[in-house]
Amino acid sequence: MREGAGQRLFGTDGIRGVAGQYPLDERTVAIIGQSLILSLTRELGRGPRILIGRDTRESGPQIESAFACGALASGATVRSAGVLTTPGVAYITRTKSFDAGVVISASHNPFQDNGIKIFAPTGKKLADALERQMESDISKAIDSGVVIECGSGEADWLHDQAGNEEEYQASYINYLATDVGRGLSLNGLRLAVDCANGAASAIAPVLFDRLGAKVEVIAARPDGRNINEDCGSLHFEGLRHVVRERRLDLGIAFDGDADRALFIDVGGTLVDGDATLFILADDFKNRDLLAGDVVVATVMSNVGLELALAERGIKLVRAQVGDRFVLEELLTRGAKLGGEQSGHIIFPDISLAGDGLITAIELLRAVRHSGRTLGELASRMTRYPQVLVNVHVRSKPPFETISEIKAEADRLERDLGERGRLLLRYSGTENLARVMIEGEDEEKIKVQATQLAEIIRQKIG
Repeated sequence: MREGAGQRLFGTDGIRGVAGQYPLDERTVAIIGQSLILSLTRELGRGPRILIGRDTRESGPQIESAFACGALASGATVRSAGVLTTPGVAYITRTKSFDAGVVISASHNPFQDNGIKIFAPTGKKLADALERQMESDISKAIDSGVVIECGSGEADWLHDQAGNEEEYQASYINYLATDVGRGLSLNGLRLAVDCANGAASAIAPVLFDRLGAKVEVIAARPDGRNINEDCGSLHFEGLRHVVRERRLDLGIAFDGDADRALFIDVGGTLVDGDATLFILADDFKNRDLLAGDVVVATVMSNVGLELALAERGIKLVRAQVGDRFVLEELLTRGAKLGGEQSGHIIFPDISLAGDGLITAIELLRAVRHSGRTLGELASRMTRYPQVLVNVHVRSKPPFETISEIKAEADRLERDLGERGRLLLRYSGTENLARVMIEGEDEEKIKVQATQLAEIIRQKIG
């Protein structure tokens, strides 16, 4: 991968890569820290205060130190939150008057990967304009051969942060238990909690115990390399086994930085982000909390969610894939609930950052209010079969400019009507066209997807 040269660094979820390799080598990370501080200093007219937190990957402390080196050398005041969830860092950034929060995490990725997410004090991720400016500054610094030298004080700063770490973690747990969880009693509820050997490991068990649940914890012994390894929100077989074998009420699975949560019902069935949105929307509407009767999801959410919400007088608005796009749509519409299939749910009245722990609290509140089991609530949404076909393409012209593709897509949409859905898009990172169809008849939509994919292959494959 070529360094510098105006390369895009920020994706929809910050900067991500293999730890130790560009752009997560020490030199580049220090330059990224420097760039953030210089950008904020221009904006604020003073040296900013920065909070850095990380998940449990073995590369976290090294990347954190390198980032802090660049930030401190550029005039920032830097504090470490130690191991803390991504939304926890966003919360402390907002409540402790920091000018930005930085999270060293690769979320649900394996331990070899890592990343850098940056939050404004509001909890929102950096504005696109600031990201582009930083990318330009970073590129120029790399191409000009800049190397940031850390003094002894800057290099050793992390050793003086232990007291801060304990304070920030306790503050976040207390906020979740007493503010977000106010009025919620989980007495008598038996939970299994999968912490993904990640940032929730020291937080989630304490939180749910304080709320009154009896908690059985798995994957909460991080060793730097076992984060997300056969556990967490991408690998819930272990959680399913515990819930079934112990006959627990439900299970909760977090990812490595706990910004998302998925659930397992008493029968072992997965309750994903779509089902979670449905349950929460129904509960919010019953309590007159769903402003405008609108829920925001993404283009990937199942049509079954849209239909189930419509039956309850709730409109589903679809945004592009990515929590930042969901948040933009929520704020534009003044809506109160949105999220993704992955379990990344946003409650803008509570936090502008998706938070798996808040999602769990609110879902458990809905279960308690209903007097039903999680499985009973989820079963009221019918998930429609979905078929996805990828087609290698040599170019990516707009689909509507190719008459044969447009004609077939239009015909399919008429045939699917309101009980199905066609999503036709290009991959953002590969030369692929993606044909996704949802409908009531799985065999029929397989044929439809294959036919459209073949036309695409003939025209641009």
